[in-house]
Amino acid sequence: MANKSTRLVSRLKRQKRIRKRITGTGERPRLCVFRSSAHIYAQVIDDVTGSTLAAASTLDKEFIENKDKLVGKDAATAIGRLVGARALEKGISKVVFDRNGFLYHGRVKALSDGAREAGLNF
Repeated sequence: MANKSTRLVSRLKRQKRIRKRITGTGERPRLCVFRSSAHIYAQVIDDVTGSTLAAASTLDKEFIENKDKLVGKDAATAIGRLVGARALEKGISKVVFDRNGFLYHGRVKALSDGAREAGLNF
């Protein structure tokens, strides 16, 4: 358990360091990613007003009904496409990517690639 708490503390330190420099505005909101061991979540956030403009996760009904049990990188890519499509519906094409302290590798990278495929620029 000591290793788990050390990794969590390290991630939270990275998160604070990143968030000092990254903020989302109305013109260019923040695409924030969170991943757990089983699921991945993505939100497009306007930090000025403190509101979520678009969101998607592997727990969404739309994702569960349309996808045949995608897991891992495939699910992350699909969630990236879904959040990208939802953001484009609301007129958002440019975002700032916030990896939330997670390493830009694996599922986080797959989600960002999916969002880029959907048409988001970052």
